[in-house]
Amino acid sequence: MPIVVRIDVELAKRKMSVGEFAERVGLTPANVAVLKNGRAKAVRFSTLEAMCRVLGCQPGDLLEWSDDAADDAPDGSQDGTGDRADGAAGRAALGRDGA
Repeated sequence: MPIVVRIDVELAKRKMSVGEFAERVGLTPANVAVLKNGRAKAVRFSTLEAMCRVLGCQPGDLLEWSDDAADDAPDGSQDGTGDRADGAAGRAALGRDGA
């Protein structure tokens, strides 16, 4: 995926554990792992805001665009789905739960 998540770098700078970070942001450690490992399809702005507040950083400190990663799939995505969200889960993750 062309977006690289740098949560681990910011956590290391602050010597903060994943468990403490998860608790302070309001996520489960498993969901933090999904974000850290780049397996998330989307992140809500409210979650990004909470992460930045807890870490005292800017969104650009946590997320980086990398053109090199776009070469993994013909359409620029790693899983071949392009720009579309994956059904209800994708819409919910983006904060669009049908309303």
